[in-house]
Amino acid sequence: MQDEESLIRRAQQHDEMALTQIYEENFDKIYRYIVLKIGDRTEAEDMTQQVFLNAFKSISSYTSKGNPISSWLFRIAHNQMVDYFRKKSKRATVPLEESLVDGGDDPGLEAEHKIAVEQLALATGKLTGAQREVISLRFAGELSVAQVAKIMGKSEGAIKALQHSAIVSLRKILVAG
Repeated sequence: MQDEESLIRRAQQHDEMALTQIYEENFDKIYRYIVLKIGDRTEAEDMTQQVFLNAFKSISSYTSKGNPISSWLFRIAHNQMVDYFRKKSKRATVPLEESLVDGGDDPGLEAEHKIAVEQLALATGKLTGAQREVISLRFAGELSVAQVAKIMGKSEGAIKALQHSAIVSLRKILVAG
């Protein structure tokens, strides 16, 4: 935490190396979180870039309050997605594109990954909004229960219960499908 505080102080002084480090350490997690939620890689890339632009514009006013900077970035990403879905609510949804996992040179493996991701995206779409949010933050964003609780404004117990019910529901949906 001490190292992160030093990193944040440097970033607040617009130290390019510090800003780059924050970007590089968090980009993949934020991107996976967004792409899992919206299902469009290109849009997710744009939104992820916007998250970091917004964060860097307001980094001087950031205070950690004992939380890692990634929690703040996920909150920015969450708010950006809320705006995105508000604007998009009247348009048709876009299905999740190709697999998020690189299958390498094996076309069969790539096809299996694509099918698995599509099935998971469809199954996740049948969860409640809160369950989807928990699954996205915990598994795509790789956040702890405590971090998810802070981002969602809920207790850790509520997050554990939501995660459990989401996983149980996903199992049922995937087994039935």
